[in-house]
Amino acid sequence: MHFDVAIIGSGLAGMTLALHLADHRKVALVTKKGLMDGSSNWAQGGIAAVLDTRDSIEAHIQDTLVAGAGLCDETTTRFIVENAKSAIEWLIRLGVPFTKDAQHETGFHLTREGGHSHRRIIHAADATGDAVIKTLAGKIRSHPNITVLEEHIAVDLVTGRKLGLEENACHGVYVLDRKADRVCLISADHTVLATGGAGKVYLYTTNPDIATGDGIAMGWRAGCRAANMEFIQFHPTCLYHPHSKSFLISEAVRGEGGILRLPDGTRFMPEHDERAELAPRDIVARAIDYEMKRHGLDCVFLDISYKPAHFIQEHFPTIYSHCLSLGIDITKQAIPVVPAAHYTCGGLMTDLKGRTDLPRLYAVGEVACTGLHGANRLASNSLLECMILGKAAADDILHAPSPARIAIPEWDESRVTDPDEEVVIAHNWDELRRFMWDYVGIVRTNKRLERAQHRIKLLRDEIHEYYSNFRVSNDLIELRNLVQTAELIIQCAQQRHESRGLHYSRDYPDTSPEVHNTVLIP
Repeated sequence: MHFDVAIIGSGLAGMTLALHLADHRKVALVTKKGLMDGSSNWAQGGIAAVLDTRDSIEAHIQDTLVAGAGLCDETTTRFIVENAKSAIEWLIRLGVPFTKDAQHETGFHLTREGGHSHRRIIHAADATGDAVIKTLAGKIRSHPNITVLEEHIAVDLVTGRKLGLEENACHGVYVLDRKADRVCLISADHTVLATGGAGKVYLYTTNPDIATGDGIAMGWRAGCRAANMEFIQFHPTCLYHPHSKSFLISEAVRGEGGILRLPDGTRFMPEHDERAELAPRDIVARAIDYEMKRHGLDCVFLDISYKPAHFIQEHFPTIYSHCLSLGIDITKQAIPVVPAAHYTCGGLMTDLKGRTDLPRLYAVGEVACTGLHGANRLASNSLLECMILGKAAADDILHAPSPARIAIPEWDESRVTDPDEEVVIAHNWDELRRFMWDYVGIVRTNKRLERAQHRIKLLRDEIHEYYSNFRVSNDLIELRNLVQTAELIIQCAQQRHESRGLHYSRDYPDTSPEVHNTVLIP
């Protein structure tokens, strides 16, 4: 198959890019499950943008810089914040059903989240991602220039270096058709990684099962630099229940007055930060982690039950109904919560047009490191980044010359066999996620990182041997990518001899006066 542009990933970044390209280019949107199965669809809170006349661009920029703990790129931050309003207007024109508020000057309800100095989060109740993605998916499925390839997982990028060419550019991607169980070639003039983050590298995560660091690992293997991988955002409030996996309790619950309590009802956040429950996520997550370890708790509790029942049901219908299905009535009782891996702040280094180090390869969304998030992402800036950089990458691709097509060999399986011990994959997957949680989690030490590094090397060697000798499968591809991504996280963490933002080390508890990005070069 050949396309003008191959986009790997169908979250908001990939969809935005596809829609901005489709009137002028033939586009393939490749997604390893269904069109709507990405992390964007799970986003509850909303999208940050300056829409209120009492708010300002400068205030949004300042809030982002403060949350990012000195590591945000100011040029990137200004570019994204200044373009936020036009991105929201684009979504409104497409028909996204944001929650209305007739009393507000914009006509929409704006909420406030941790780290923000104003109400600037536009949302669709507490299921914003779902509303946005459903709207965009309808446009994508009906567009004649967009071919959606569901149940196709990318195996690796096709590069000039691998083909023995002098110029090392990206020429497309090999993908495993999961239904046909065969690897096929997609050649493309331009290839875009929009694969999301790597939450599944950890035992507890708010991410869907597809968040396995695929794009980061593929880009790294292709020769792209990765940066700031040590900054993994742990969302403070993931629902703690044996029958509910990865269900997020939105930041907006705290934004609307939710209080964090110990099992005996004691409020603890004011002891950790003067902003209490509205402190940035890294501070709240560390505080919860501290209290759980100090008291030997399985979880803490988020309480908004003192608010009127109709207010809770109106503002948080998804959370209310999901908790109720598990026997938790949040209008009458507190919600059991734990921190969980939520967002990958680092990624493949790109410029403000989404371009990576490899010619004709772009990266947009959570897979990329643009400099917006610094050492800690400000709530609801992620969907915003997806849209702004998605459009910027589309504009760059539309103005780029079409390269000459070259012959690319099909995938070669002639020297491999069917796997004989698939239990190896399941065991290694489980081991990886457990030691990453224990050793490279919310609080780190040199000893823990050394232990993790040692285990990573053993796993990497095992998986490399397995990958070299057996036919690829979905689980093998994901595990290979997870191990590579985990190794990058550990290497970055070992190189940062300070505590900053999301990276907290007991051996280096202070923040260095010198500010630097952690850049890894293949």
